[in-house]
Amino acid sequence: MDRLPEMMTFAKVVETHSFSAAALALGTSKSVVSKQVSALEAALGVRLLNRTTRRMSLTEVGAAYYEHCARIAREIEAAAQTVSQLQAEPRGVLRLTSPVIFASLHLAPALHSFMQRHEHVEVELNAVDRVVDIIEEGYDLAIRITGNPPQNMVARKISDVRWATCAAPSYIARHGAPAIPQDLLRHACLTYEGIPALRGGDWRYRVAGRELSVRVGGRVRVNNSEVLLQMALDGAGIVLFPTYIVGPHLQSGRLVEVLRDSVANPDMALVATYPPNRYMQPKVRAFIDHLLAHFGPQPYWDRY
Repeated sequence: MDRLPEMMTFAKVVETHSFSAAALALGTSKSVVSKQVSALEAALGVRLLNRTTRRMSLTEVGAAYYEHCARIAREIEAAAQTVSQLQAEPRGVLRLTSPVIFASLHLAPALHSFMQRHEHVEVELNAVDRVVDIIEEGYDLAIRITGNPPQNMVARKISDVRWATCAAPSYIARHGAPAIPQDLLRHACLTYEGIPALRGGDWRYRVAGRELSVRVGGRVRVNNSEVLLQMALDGAGIVLFPTYIVGPHLQSGRLVEVLRDSVANPDMALVATYPPNRYMQPKVRAFIDHLLAHFGPQPYWDRY
């Protein structure tokens, strides 16, 4: 392999039938080409070319050796073209992960339109609520709802994520509505264990520029957002959820937002995180651009 440059030069000399033409094609001088071919012959211990002042011809060994050099040159050129094509057009398998309910409600249609646009891309989606180690588990990117992206990852914000504290009208009719976040202490709150930001029952708010945290109570702790949503719709208690989950139910009136003057989980956003890399793969770049166009700048689920 340490003779690869000389081999490529030798192949070019044979193809162009002269040292001068080979030097022109390779962007170097005739003397450099001649020295490389001579060095190759010395390393092999054979003569590859017969040289006279008028013509040049291959020896028998040179002709056989050229076939191998030419094949290697073609493979190298094909490899370079493959890299160029992969950099120009999204293709290959895109491996990503996303929270379960976001994948079900919103990512699935976005993926469908993305794949219609990019027919050479295949998708492997792992819908899971745990925090996935992208590098360790071999993912291209992760969709996350967070206000604190991992420091060792690149995080591209797709859109803001607004949270709503809400309950069914039947619950509010029986127990009333909290006026301030501290009132949640006397209410039945349905806590979601699937998102790290909500784990443990600490609900965060920003009120008049001041941050506060309320350790809510309640007898229900669930690690499945669909189950928790159904319980809220049935009037079992108050729930804190992103509007990408509860937006349609707030619009229909099946849920009512309370504490509207308090900003829940401030600064959280929908982000795409991926490993830092000088050369971002076209499939990853194209998918992030698609998410930005599909969800941003104001996500459609907040237009109610």
